[in-house]
Amino acid sequence: MNRNVKSLMMKAGFYLLVAVIVIFAVFPFYYAILTAFETGSALFDVNYLPESFSFSNYLSVFEGQPFGRNIFNSIFVSVMVVALSLLMGVTASYALARVKFAGRGLLMVTILSVSMFPQVAVLSGMFELIRAVGLYNSMFGLAISYMMLTLPFTVWILTAFMRELPRELEEAAVMDGASPWTVITRVFLPVMWPAMVTTGLLAFIMAWNEFLFALTFTLTNEQRTVPVAIALISGASQFEMPWGNIMAASVIVTVPLIVLVLIFQRRIVSGLTAGAVKG
Repeated sequence: MNRNVKSLMMKAGFYLLVAVIVIFAVFPFYYAILTAFETGSALFDVNYLPESFSFSNYLSVFEGQPFGRNIFNSIFVSVMVVALSLLMGVTASYALARVKFAGRGLLMVTILSVSMFPQVAVLSGMFELIRAVGLYNSMFGLAISYMMLTLPFTVWILTAFMRELPRELEEAAVMDGASPWTVITRVFLPVMWPAMVTTGLLAFIMAWNEFLFALTFTLTNEQRTVPVAIALISGASQFEMPWGNIMAASVIVTVPLIVLVLIFQRRIVSGLTAGAVKG
């Protein structure tokens, strides 16, 4: 009897902990959705259930600034970052996982250590590089700067995944006269989709949500991405904070990410666990 009571208490405690975590994770987004549908003085009333529905905040987001262009900029930059990260990550992971050369371990540690630097520490140096090559206030400059954030973990995950692939696949292709590029594209790519989907989606989310580089390396509204555009939303006067518009814009740019994660959640899990140590 005591054992049954203890088991029930452990289950109740576990489900209670899960409920608390879910509430803390979901409630901010839920409250943002409620606020996005409220106008006027209702914005300052604390309501946990919807009392009124108005799409005026969503409409004003697109009327007061080129928010549609900002969304396009974010999509363009994020897709470019994903494509470049996967291209460089796949080729680099092949070299690091399959080619033996001196300093391979040191190179892996160096690649991973790049992601440990805070953005503020590399901001001035990156700014000088972007300006020197003439890519300041351009989406291509943003994509290059984002590579510093996405490429290290892309290379790390893909290298761990490629190490788990049987060497017999590569050896059979080489005996048939396949070049290294053919081995990568014809042999490894078809079986690397789980890891590529995982790293690609993580790179997309990181590029989509990045704020500091986007704020520093862009100057005009036509080149800004959605995080900067949301941060710069202003009211009718300097004393007014348009919470409704800000929440509506936040909901607009968050829903696509949630949909992507729900669609690819199984591949994300399989991709993250593929390179794990197996006993």
